[in-house]
Amino acid sequence: IMFETDLGTSIALASIVLILNFVAGVKKRYLAGLIAGAGVFIYIVIHKFSYMMTRIVIFLDPWKDPEGKGFQMVQSFLAFGSGGIKGVGLGEGKQKLFYLPEAHTDFILSVIGEELGFLGIVGVMALYAVFLYCGVRVAMKARDRHGMYLALGLTIMVVLQAVFNSGVVMGLLPPKGLPLPFISYGGTSLLVNMIAVGIILNIYIRENEA
Repeated sequence: IMFETDLGTSIALASIVLILNFVAGVKKRYLAGLIAGAGVFIYIVIHKFSYMMTRIVIFLDPWKDPEGKGFQMVQSFLAFGSGGIKGVGLGEGKQKLFYLPEAHTDFILSVIGEELGFLGIVGVMALYAVFLYCGVRVAMKARDRHGMYLALGLTIMVVLQAVFNSGVVMGLLPPKGLPLPFISYGGTSLLVNMIAVGIILNIYIRENEA
């Protein structure tokens, strides 16, 4: 995945592996070595592919090129600013009218922020927090370690996507190209996430049959 230059997905998968290893009790010095090695590798990859470095520069200051490379981030900020606390109203947002690129996929949260405001964003984040809580509970009550790690890994997979996506659209993380689970347009993303939910529910049913 890294060689396909999809740095965002690579970091997300590596984070899942790191968290599962931590939960499994792998010694911290081994985890520190993995993190250090991954950091060096990511540094090399970023400097090898110029577009990745451009993303970093735009992330640090999108106003350097507001009508070019930084256009998407600037429009995302304008969407959040227009929404304020309560938003401009459902369906009344202007940024989705060909101002904000990828408004229906990666930057759908910006549209939610504009139309439903800060309260709408809090509501969406609260739903992901509930998903995380329920997924961890299912994992902790699983009948065996395989079920526990599987449920925990799938839960982290969904929640990390939400964290990375929201971080990008709010300007807290460099652009990664990850969708917002269950909300962004895209059949493959929705299918994979629904399969993950189905597996978690299956683990929950099995633990209650024990």
